Amino acid sequence: MAPHATDITGPAEDITIHQDTAVKSPKSELFTVRSPNVTYTDKDIISKYTYRTTEVNVTDGKYIATPKETLYDFKTERNVGKVGVMLVGLGGNNGTTITAGILANRRNLTWETREGPRAANYYGSVIMGSTVKLGTDAKTNKEINIPLHDMLPMAHPNDLVIGGWDISSLDLAAAADRAKVLEPTLKQLVRKELASIKPLPSIYYPDFIAANQESRADNVVPGSKASSEHVEHIRKDIRDFKATHSLDKVIVLWTANTERYADVLPGVNDTSANLLASIESGHAEIAPSTVFAVASILENVPFINGSPQNTFVPGCLALASEKNSFLGGDDFKSGQTKMKSALVDFLINAGIKLTSIASYNHLGNNDGKNLSSQAQFRSKEISKSNVVDDMVEANTVLYKPGEKPDHTVVIKYMPAVGDNKRAMDEYYAEIFLGGHQTIFISNVCEDSLLAAPLIIDLILVAELMTRITWRAGRKEQESAGGKGEWKGFHSVLSVLSYMLKAPVVPEGTPVINSLARQRGCMVNVLRACVGLEAEGDMGLEYKLF
Repeated sequence: MAPHATDITGPAEDITIHQDTAVKSPKSELFTVRSPNVTYTDKDIISKYTYRTTEVNVTDGKYIATPKETLYDFKTERNVGKVGVMLVGLGGNNGTTITAGILANRRNLTWETREGPRAANYYGSVIMGSTVKLGTDAKTNKEINIPLHDMLPMAHPNDLVIGGWDISSLDLAAAADRAKVLEPTLKQLVRKELASIKPLPSIYYPDFIAANQESRADNVVPGSKASSEHVEHIRKDIRDFKATHSLDKVIVLWTANTERYADVLPGVNDTSANLLASIESGHAEIAPSTVFAVASILENVPFINGSPQNTFVPGCLALASEKNSFLGGDDFKSGQTKMKSALVDFLINAGIKLTSIASYNHLGNNDGKNLSSQAQFRSKEISKSNVVDDMVEANTVLYKPGEKPDHTVVIKYMPAVGDNKRAMDEYYAEIFLGGHQTIFISNVCEDSLLAAPLIIDLILVAELMTRITWRAGRKEQESAGGKGEWKGFHSVLSVLSYMLKAPVVPEGTPVINSLARQRGCMVNVLRACVGLEAEGDMGLEYKLF
């Protein structure tokens, strides 16, 4: 019997996966760094890294730029351990898709479609499906590129243990039939495993999701408002899941319905103490997603919000900081918004003044049904509308202070198209001498098949961040009068921004939406942890002959 089988499919007697068909993840590290600044032990990779930035002072409208160097030590635990994932919304389109996808990859499945045979893969995952430049070949001077997944010891999705909650009681086989995402031939190959998985009861506060979801809510914990009992119930579910599967760590991720925005109220959810008191008193303005986040924080389990609502109210962020627990969000960035952040970055950096963006979407899955309610649509509208702000504000040549392109987002529920979302965008820009350019993009995408790999990316990077610590370098330690303690990264994991529409960042730091900068940040953090310089594109080795 496969060593992973019981991790995802429940009771051992229901399993039909055999040892010779299960695909194990590779464990060996692809490369090592030969440098006095990098040390390998059986337990850790320790690097000394010089972070180079430019400090700017403004005097009388002129800038004085000063190069600045800061020394850091990074330590990365090499042993990944056994990782579990608990999805809120396990029985939804994304939950069933990612579970079936991991099963298919784990068993190396191939299935027939009307276009011919298809094989399991992790396409669409930046961690599993893309490469990064390691350096140049010493003999041929050619670039050496390696899988991004191999930059540091990382969990492999084939090894993940999947569980979670859902307001619907359907087992995952029935839920996958309802979702209408997977090929029937693939569903048949994994049906028995999916049928053995039934979501845990979830919390359900009708005021926060569309009324049209009520018919699905037959698997709920008693109570329609926040309570300390709900927090403790979720905490127990996490502990039981971890113990049952002998896990080293758990990641919790919200992939359930979009909620309406919660009002941020003084004395209610503005501080950690007020938030906990409001949960205990059952205040009506505490969202289910915030209750899940608080339970995860108190269990010191990373929590990632994949929907656009404001789960992370100020009190929630403060609690995570106090407990040194990781949060990441908001809203998966899969199709239209990812294209928008890339195209707008290109246009503005090319010196073209974008003056309006009109985005129209229609989709027919349950996400679209829930978003047909105005309060829930407003959450999505906010997350999709702010993705260009930092790029616009950075260009003071094209835009005056406070000036922005007109930006309109429309989402309509069209049941007939199912999970095949249609997205149409018109970009209108001003060019040389008062001329204009219009770019029109039509994007047809299978929504859940784009979102599922992002969930994998978020899980893998969040897990990695639990194994990385840092401290000030020697000079900084001496100036501080001591060695310096090893610390984790900030509780808000902005390094996850590449996968999210509305990145949550630590207070006082800039929000970066540029897709290229987000990916560069993630890659260069990994490079720093193995003592390699941030990757640039100067290519002097090819230019200074």
